[in-house]
Amino acid sequence: MRKITEQSISAFNNNKAFNSGNTAVYVDGNNTLLRLHGNLIAKKEAGALSISCGGWMSNTTKERLNGLDGVSIYQKKDNGILMVNYGRVTGFK
Repeated sequence: MRKITEQSISAFNNNKAFNSGNTAVYVDGNNTLLRLHGNLIAKKEAGALSISCGGWMSNTTKERLNGLDGVSIYQKKDNGILMVNYGRVTGFK
């Protein structure tokens, strides 16, 4: 795991602001947002986690999301389908 992923996920988990390179964590009241290239890829609201690829299925997006506790994202090699925690992801572009 890249150092920037470790740092950003630590900040996200601890509800602390972070900004380095292409990754930023913002805290707004009870919401903690993880952004990659300005695209929202994770949101923690009142303890509930929501994730998105932000419109990009890049290796960097998958790595940042995989850094989150309980998240496992991978892409099937045979058909390119994006999977999260062993279920097919729908609505991702």
